[in-house]
Amino acid sequence: MPKMFGTDGVRGLANRDLTAQLALDLGDAAVRVLGDSGTRDDRPEGRRRALIGRDTRVSGDFLAAALSAGMSAGGFDVIDAGIIPTPGVAYLTSVLNVEMGAVISASHNPMPDNGIKFFARGGFKLPDAKEDQIEAVLGQDWERPTGAGVGRISHDTVTATNLYIDHLVSTIAPIGPDKTQPKPLKGLKIVADCANGATSVVAPEALRRAGAEVVVINASPDGYNINKNAGSTHPEQLQAMVKASDAMMGVAFDGDADRCLAVDEDGNMVNGDQIMGILARAKKAEGKLAHDTLVVTVMSNLGLKLALKDMGIATVQTAVGDRYVLEEMLRGGYTLGGEQSGHVINREFATTGDGTLTALTLCNEVMKSGKSLKQLAADFPQLPQQLVNVPNVDKTAASTNAVVQAAVEREEALLGDTGRVLLRPSGTEPLVRVMAEAATQQQADEVCARLAQVVADELAL
Repeated sequence: MPKMFGTDGVRGLANRDLTAQLALDLGDAAVRVLGDSGTRDDRPEGRRRALIGRDTRVSGDFLAAALSAGMSAGGFDVIDAGIIPTPGVAYLTSVLNVEMGAVISASHNPMPDNGIKFFARGGFKLPDAKEDQIEAVLGQDWERPTGAGVGRISHDTVTATNLYIDHLVSTIAPIGPDKTQPKPLKGLKIVADCANGATSVVAPEALRRAGAEVVVINASPDGYNINKNAGSTHPEQLQAMVKASDAMMGVAFDGDADRCLAVDEDGNMVNGDQIMGILARAKKAEGKLAHDTLVVTVMSNLGLKLALKDMGIATVQTAVGDRYVLEEMLRGGYTLGGEQSGHVINREFATTGDGTLTALTLCNEVMKSGKSLKQLAADFPQLPQQLVNVPNVDKTAASTNAVVQAAVEREEALLGDTGRVLLRPSGTEPLVRVMAEAATQQQADEVCARLAQVVADELAL
């Protein structure tokens, strides 16, 4: 049986793979693993609490109802925060001191998909072992509470959203002793593409409260238009609007707003690597970059690592996935890390990737530096990169096949210090991703094509 939990919770086609029954069972199993739900039938005091939130997909309604039902039937009181970004649930799970949090979202995936992921007490994503435990007890009978032992479900979108926005704005504009809040982004004109997703209210309000003039696009979710030709996976509209509105920059979020990409004043994309570089340099200057180290994944561009090295900043590399970035950050005591895709974890303020927080801190650095985003990003040039997906192959043999490994070594020797190659098996399909970086795009394309052909020939199913 394949594992139910992937790199970011349980995902699938809503009402086909991810059904109401499965959501109910996941809620039921989660309360057994993540908390003691053994409240006595006649004594409701001291019961445990859970918080849930969701993105704007239409399927989120029935999945939230089912997940809440499973949790409350297991003896947990459930606070349904409604539509709120994933990092908002993580933050509220921490500050409200609830036993666990849960998010119903498929992030940047198309609207028909959905997913469920959990946060442990303190707002941290679950380690693999905890997810395995939930999967192990899924659907099992147990002695559920009755009477006063069952949980209640409450709905409070406004309070939850306002608490989260207050937190976000305070990260760059802490309230002073005189109870006034500064406006560090005053004078900044920015376009925000909310992907018709979970941050359609949060991001524009947070940016405005910090002083920015905000042009908002794709912030009219209707249940069906999340991520549709919008947001971080489709930034073309944002790029055009930044230029058309004479804005200084733009930011694009994904459906659940745990990632953020940016656009400079000329409409050029500024990716997660460049954003991390800008923020790492700023943190180092403030003495807040622990061990002068940034945590990245194997997909981060070599250009970022070379630029940071010249600035006296080291990099530590992990597998792809922001959960693995966070695990390494906690293990090594690091304060900043993330992915090229725009997941940036700023441990000073958050326990997970937070797109709106990333946008605020990036804007703040633009204003403090007196430079444009284009100028800041230029200090972190990206080596030309090519990525080819090779389908219908034995992905498990990518790291053991002698011919494939010999081909990798040949290309690495050819590139030397000026580039690199990476073979990455897909987590869900019989597919290997072949990536090459080189001094020129032509060289990256040629290396990638040669390696992809070897993988296709040697590992064909």
